[in-house]
Amino acid sequence: MKGYFSLPFFPLKKSEFRERFAIIFLSTISWLYPFSLLAQPSLSELCPTPVLSRLQSHRVVSGETIDSIARQYNLVPQTVIGVNTGLEGRPVQPGQELLIPPFNGIKITVPDGATWQDLSTAYGIRSDVLFEVNGCVETPKVVFIPGVNWQPGQRPSQDNYIGLRGYPLPTVAQVGLSYGWHIEPNTGESFFHGGIDILAEEGTPVLAADGGEVVYVGQEGNYGFLVIVDHGNGRQTRYGHLSRFGTRIGQSVQVGDVIGYVGTTGRPDILNPHLHFEVRFKSPVGWVAQDPQIHLKLN
Repeated sequence: MKGYFSLPFFPLKKSEFRERFAIIFLSTISWLYPFSLLAQPSLSELCPTPVLSRLQSHRVVSGETIDSIARQYNLVPQTVIGVNTGLEGRPVQPGQELLIPPFNGIKITVPDGATWQDLSTAYGIRSDVLFEVNGCVETPKVVFIPGVNWQPGQRPSQDNYIGLRGYPLPTVAQVGLSYGWHIEPNTGESFFHGGIDILAEEGTPVLAADGGEVVYVGQEGNYGFLVIVDHGNGRQTRYGHLSRFGTRIGQSVQVGDVIGYVGTTGRPDILNPHLHFEVRFKSPVGWVAQDPQIHLKLN
């Protein structure tokens, strides 16, 4: 829904916001576009230049800091630190040359034998997106992981996470509005939808998609009646537009437990009754929405 997604960078103008996020979004949809409808280009033509080959140079001037340089390029400081070794805990010096990536993320050395799917599982980014933004290299060695979900020099905790263990409704249902950019039909304005709207009759039980602790139960702006479940390891699921609650703050829930019921509270983006469902990860600067469909088992 409009207003759900708060881009976790420094404050941007609306036009800058769209431009910054479009870099990642366009990479995703370009890979999904039905190339069979077009003349088949070569693999090198399909893939952009790898992110790590598109780093620009910044020479530090007097008075600049890592924070001020990051703001200048609409990045978070962790991105600048992660791409430039030796910056952690040290001030930059006038004349020092830094490398600046086109968008937020981290540079990692890929463990021997790891595949794009392994990296997708570890970092929660689609394997096809990782493949494309890194130049379609079959066997990755050093890669750039887009996003702001990690601290430099740290890997995500290894909790054997391979996706949510359950589904937020009793049966798999149609998605009425997907995650990502959409056009408001009445105004022509584009907006970002930070989750998926799963169609269901009003009153349908809403289920915990995985085990965890209920950390929020209440009314929250556009979400209407909202439940948030924390699953540990910096991962949350959010359930919006509920008609009523089936849980309380502090309650431990197991996958499949009823936590509420489908409703129409708040400000839904589509008319049909539905559950607004989000998956969010904890980043150094806040909770970041990811496409729930890469985390759900649909069979």
